[in-house]
Amino acid sequence: MRTKTQYTADELFQMPDDGYRTELVKGELVRMTPVGGRHAQLTGIIYEKVKLHVAARGLGVVCVGDPGFILSRDPDTVRAPDVAFVSHERIPKEGVPRGYWSGAPDLAVEVVSPHDRYVEILEKIKEYLEAGTRLVWVVDDGARTVTVHRSPKEIETVTEDDALTGGDVLPGFSCLVSEIFSE
Repeated sequence: MRTKTQYTADELFQMPDDGYRTELVKGELVRMTPVGGRHAQLTGIIYEKVKLHVAARGLGVVCVGDPGFILSRDPDTVRAPDVAFVSHERIPKEGVPRGYWSGAPDLAVEVVSPHDRYVEILEKIKEYLEAGTRLVWVVDDGARTVTVHRSPKEIETVTEDDALTGGDVLPGFSCLVSEIFSE
């Protein structure tokens, strides 16, 4: 019996929940190990800070909990950032989709987990930027830094003594990196 090797975003969305996070990369399923408590804590801190800023200014929608974004088709790639922001201008007229978002978020946040391989993180960043994401934050608890990607060549690493800003994607957003890593 031959097993299926290429899947679509629609097929991924219809799959039963097996307790694992699964992304789709060029049609292939990529199973992700469940994250630990510290990863979830950092994700929550970032979500709260971005959500409060976005809500106060009516900028759009902030998502947490690995929302799926279809970054490319045929073969399909669906990535699930830890936190994502989509501006009002890019929300479909029907509202927030019940399924995966079609297209990239304006901001994608990836919190590095102990299981992540550096080359895989770089691939995600590349896919987000190629699909139209305007800002990617890679949060590294081990180094206590946030690496900000605005383009493949415009990269900045901010440390605990620095402020993380949202640039033109999240106008007016600023928080000390140390606030993200506070226990």
